[in-house]
Amino acid sequence: MAKKTKIIRAFTVSNSISFISGMLTVLTERYDVAVVASPGDCWDCLDGYGEHVGRIKVPMERHISPMKDLRSLLRLVRVFRREKPGMVHSMTPKAGLLCMMAAWVCRVPVRVHTFTGLVFPTATGLTRQILMLTDRITCACATHVIPEGEGVRRDLLDNSITRKPARVLGYGNCQGIDLKRYDRTPEVMAEANRLRADGVFTFIAVGRVVGDKGIHELVAAFRRLNLEMPSTRLLLVGRFEPELDPIRKGTIDEIDANPAIEAVGQQTDVRPWLASADCSVLASYREGFPNVVIEAGAMGLPQIVTDINGANEIIVEGKNGTIVPPRDVDALYRVMRRMATDASWRESLASNAREMVACRYEQSFVSQCLYDFYNEILGKVRDSRTD
Repeated sequence: MAKKTKIIRAFTVSNSISFISGMLTVLTERYDVAVVASPGDCWDCLDGYGEHVGRIKVPMERHISPMKDLRSLLRLVRVFRREKPGMVHSMTPKAGLLCMMAAWVCRVPVRVHTFTGLVFPTATGLTRQILMLTDRITCACATHVIPEGEGVRRDLLDNSITRKPARVLGYGNCQGIDLKRYDRTPEVMAEANRLRADGVFTFIAVGRVVGDKGIHELVAAFRRLNLEMPSTRLLLVGRFEPELDPIRKGTIDEIDANPAIEAVGQQTDVRPWLASADCSVLASYREGFPNVVIEAGAMGLPQIVTDINGANEIIVEGKNGTIVPPRDVDALYRVMRRMATDASWRESLASNAREMVACRYEQSFVSQCLYDFYNEILGKVRDSRTD
């Protein structure tokens, strides 16, 4: 039996390992798989794979930290020299920069980075230039670049981040969704009914409660709507990140003081929360390809999203949701008001939501696109060695 090619999948923090947890069964049948990420609490998602998936913990900082980054880079070089992978495939910005550099130093034959989102388009000044430089270094060290969606691809090419072919796999998205799990099953609905507020129209925002997610605009728009329509509420499902991206004091004060706004923290299972709501809102300034929009669609929710990468590819205006400009409180208020008052329009959007997700982002389809890509690029390496 031929020896399996070793693949290392790399992430900055352990909670990002969930991006590939649904794909590992098939990957381990074809390849010798290991995962690199920082130490953390989320490695247990690999417990079901036992020794079939290697675990390599390398501390990596999410923010810029030159000395710590250098130490991480040296550790990764040692790891790759020891493991001798045929491919390193990174996701998330810091893991991409460090792992692509280390893999280039170690002459790993196939070096792949997936851009799940870009930070520089919403940055300014020196910060923007630094972010663009790090993305250029990542691409220069990679042999293959995968943008998670067409919007990310355009940003990479239009800003001269890379001249390499940037290939979107399938319809975009790097994870796909398990439609059997994301469904209104009796168990999910029993919990959803407990969470639901009868007679109250509920908006839900799932994601980190930070400035970049448009929380300032969302809270301001909802406050205006709630003053007119007291029978409304807003659920914020996600963690605050005061160290990385704190929200303004005025917004925090409104969240704390307004009984119609419920910040419930990060939840291990968002399905009942989605099923308890009437409309999902993503007011973000930037995304790569937001999984929450796919998840909310699978749960049959109509959606309001901002006109940003990924979200404007998943949502088709007037079909399964509506799109508003980012950072625009008035526009967000108007569509939230319409969503709460125009039942016919809202139900039309909801009726298309799950089907539009199923035909483009079902997990087995997304996974197969990745498997085909791996076979193609690794096959070319094998062919070149036999010539």
